[in-house]
Amino acid sequence: MNAALKTSAILLTLSLALTTGGVSAAPSAASTPNHSTIQTPSAGAATFSISVNGSALSEPGFQSPGSKEPLLPLRAVAGALGFTVAWNAQTKAVDLNKGSIFTSVKSGKDRYAVNKMYIQLGTAPQTKQNKLYVPASFVSKVLRQSVSAEGQRIEINPAAEHISETGVITAITDADSYQSVRIRGIGTEGMILNVGKDTRLNRQDGSELAFSELHIGMTVEAQHSLISTRSLPPQTPAYQITVLDGETQDDLLGTAGTVQQVTTAEDGTVSFRIRGSALSEKSQNEVVLRLAKDTVVINENGETASPADVIQGAEVISFYSPLLTRSLPPSGTALKVVLKADKL
Repeated sequence: MNAALKTSAILLTLSLALTTGGVSAAPSAASTPNHSTIQTPSAGAATFSISVNGSALSEPGFQSPGSKEPLLPLRAVAGALGFTVAWNAQTKAVDLNKGSIFTSVKSGKDRYAVNKMYIQLGTAPQTKQNKLYVPASFVSKVLRQSVSAEGQRIEINPAAEHISETGVITAITDADSYQSVRIRGIGTEGMILNVGKDTRLNRQDGSELAFSELHIGMTVEAQHSLISTRSLPPQTPAYQITVLDGETQDDLLGTAGTVQQVTTAEDGTVSFRIRGSALSEKSQNEVVLRLAKDTVVINENGETASPADVIQGAEVISFYSPLLTRSLPPSGTALKVVLKADKL
């Protein structure tokens, strides 16, 4: 996890007010005199020495009286971290690029691009003597590094770049150059994983997948950014999505809702009626599903659960074949049932 700055003079505030949209990146590095300049800080400004991965930088940071946090020289810090830094004449901003991280910084604008999102940090970048300075929280929240401070010394070290989460896909969006995968719920629940050109999609054996091969009902492990929106459900950039299932049916239907009734036939076969929300156009709002010997029953974390927990009143997400009876409600066989954790 990203470390917060330890000194009491440093307040790192992350305010996620987000939109979606792509971020451009450029490959070369240069600072530019085209930024709007600011006056040199007063004599009361504090100066901070900076080290990156144990190596001291020749350029210091500073913090003006009354400001929330120190400002650090962008090119020096980003370069030491291995980022390419380039002036974008069209947007009059500085673009940074390293691996899956793409961002853009504009002097005087407290609006930082993070993949397909924008965040505010409470402090805008500033230009001093034709050098662009960014708040220390930019290094931790946007560049995903560990930042700590002791007195007038700031240390920057690598931090975990992602977290992993397992869940079942409940929705897929592929429209207008925007792709996303939703896991672990519907409505305000779960999480939306934004898929970009650098997102790796693969099977458990390491072989690659096309986005078109993903479908609802798949259990996946997602590696995603530490940063997410405050919307419900939250959205976050995905670095890698791995399908944990073996062979799966690509035309599965799904229904999320409450188990209304559970019945047991004379031969011991258990069926349950679920009423709720259809997960796709051809899915049912209400359906009766039989629990077969090979029906997969798991919790929201992808862990094996007991079919005995499919009881009246349980909140579940059920996936089934489109081969249904014409009865009302239609009936079929459950292929996968996800039991909501708070209802187990």
